[in-house]
Amino acid sequence: MRLIKSILRPNKVDDVREALEKMNIPGMTVTEVRGHGRQKGHTAIYRGKEYNVTLLPKVEIEVVVQDNVVDDVIAAIVKAARTGEIGDGRVFVMPVEHSYNIRTGERDT
Repeated sequence: MRLIKSILRPNKVDDVREALEKMNIPGMTVTEVRGHGRQKGHTAIYRGKEYNVTLLPKVEIEVVVQDNVVDDVIAAIVKAARTGEIGDGRVFVMPVEHSYNIRTGERDT
């Protein structure tokens, strides 16, 4: 199994969720996060004063999938989240050794 973590623009969450639902991915975790990469933030004006916004709002989506669908899931996420501009996000893939169901205590395969 693999844990796929995607950090993307907030306005792309529904597009990614729909793409994953079409692939029958059963669940995901969505977290609001802040950060920056090459985008570096921007200058904003609030009540007439200018200030720098260096940590931009992003959304992190986490899904755990079987090894045989990892490439397809990554392709679906990238296609759904891409705008072609700086700040579209990143996808990270990590191995998952074990998974346990808290309610039953069973180890997932």
